[in-house]
Amino acid sequence: MAEGTIRKMKTENAGVVNYYLPVGDERIFMNELIGKGIKMVFLNEIHCIGCGRITSRSFAQGYCYPCLLNSPETSECIIHPEKCMAHEGVSRDMEWSREHCLQDHVVYLADTTGLKVGVTRLSQIPTRWMDQGATKAVRIARTPNRYLAGRIEVELKKIFADKTNWRNMLVNKNTGVIDLIEEKERAREVFPFEFRQYFDENSEITNITYPVDHYPVKVKPVSFDKMLEISGVLTGIKGQYMIFENGNVLNIRKHNGYMLSFQF
Repeated sequence: MAEGTIRKMKTENAGVVNYYLPVGDERIFMNELIGKGIKMVFLNEIHCIGCGRITSRSFAQGYCYPCLLNSPETSECIIHPEKCMAHEGVSRDMEWSREHCLQDHVVYLADTTGLKVGVTRLSQIPTRWMDQGATKAVRIARTPNRYLAGRIEVELKKIFADKTNWRNMLVNKNTGVIDLIEEKERAREVFPFEFRQYFDENSEITNITYPVDHYPVKVKPVSFDKMLEISGVLTGIKGQYMIFENGNVLNIRKHNGYMLSFQF
């Protein structure tokens, strides 16, 4: 048994993704619990992952309301990278932005049982893809900051989706074979001319396999906002979701900072 606040699962791509759930000071290796019964009990405390204070409600996957308004981690450019202004010296925290926004970023295409375009820091590859439940991904562009990657993504969103259908991802719905190299060439055709220097000619595909015994036919999201206890036989993990044998799915990232008792 472990007890403490939880954070999103840590991952490593080792043939099959290895998942580690931080619970307080412990890190639980989740792969070895697949096929076994687990129980998680919410202890009625939510700690902001920004400042640590207790909050009655979590915002933006783990923050209190003041941090939602003031923390650099909840800036508008997290969702809309094209609105980042750190390259102009404008930021809630320039030191943070130098480490997170003014670093090399990648525009990519990923197959999450559906094709999507996205942006992430170079240092977050392949973590970002594993968190999204992508089974394969390829880089399209590499830029020196978040703003430029966002500008490129805006143009590519005219022909590519930018959202993951999480229900399809969790039932592993086959939407057809996606040829990422072919799709990258389609992206090249509409790539903004002013940003051509950032097009990434490296077309290496990253393949990702998840530890799932079997996928449910239908999924039902569960949350500690509506129940104090979530339990059952764990049948797999994909993205940041735990999948249970009854089709219940728990988004761990959504519960960043929740205080739990974890029994296994």
